[in-house]
Amino acid sequence: MHPRELVDETRRLTRQGFSDQVVSTLLGVPRSTIGNWRRGTSRAAPLRRDPTGDAYCPRCHGRPLSSAYPYLLGLYLGDGHITPVRSVYGLSITCCDDWPGLIGLCAEAMGAVLPVSVFRVRRSGCTEVKSTSSHWPCLFPQHGPGPKHRRPIRLAPWQREAVDRRLDQFVRGLFHSDGCRATNSTKRRVQGSVRRYEYPRYLFSNASQDILGLLGRSLDSLGVDWRQSRPVTEGSVGMISVAKRASVARLDEFVGPKH
Repeated sequence: MHPRELVDETRRLTRQGFSDQVVSTLLGVPRSTIGNWRRGTSRAAPLRRDPTGDAYCPRCHGRPLSSAYPYLLGLYLGDGHITPVRSVYGLSITCCDDWPGLIGLCAEAMGAVLPVSVFRVRRSGCTEVKSTSSHWPCLFPQHGPGPKHRRPIRLAPWQREAVDRRLDQFVRGLFHSDGCRATNSTKRRVQGSVRRYEYPRYLFSNASQDILGLLGRSLDSLGVDWRQSRPVTEGSVGMISVAKRASVARLDEFVGPKH
């Protein structure tokens, strides 16, 4: 059974004149399924609308930028992409099914930033949280052809201002996408015997040195000690590690384990 939000979005796009093939490409739903929905009786609840009508883009219409934007930006830089199909763009953020709480946080942030339909598409072992609008590239100017690690990733001045106001949420989004809180173990010889020690640390891995740099500078501003434990190479992603006790405790205040 497909979620109601996905059926709603399919019918919204078909009412705008998009073909079944285009909608299938955007939403990742078989074309035959879309045809059945289009011809069947309505399951859709009324679509949520912004009180300002179609003037909902913070960049184009002056609507206030949601405080959820830095968190969503962190998620996008880690696990997100934008797919263009004709005049519509689909924002998709892939979330592991092991962390259902993060799937909900992602959907909530996406709907807060742009008041359009947000829906979920199940994949093998993961869920894509998706939304379609012609305005997603306005909010994520990092969008472009090819993988993010093969093109420069820089924040626009207005993005930097938004991130600086909520650095903690930007860092949270990055760790919730390509990071984790893990337990590291080590062995030490004490008075002739080998003892095992465990301690928590945060890890973040990404193939883009620019994205690693954005996280590193944000951690500096938050007073978090970190080091890049692995460089970016052609065949390997880079990694940032936060292991000092005080710095781990600082991140625990607003990031914490995935759930």
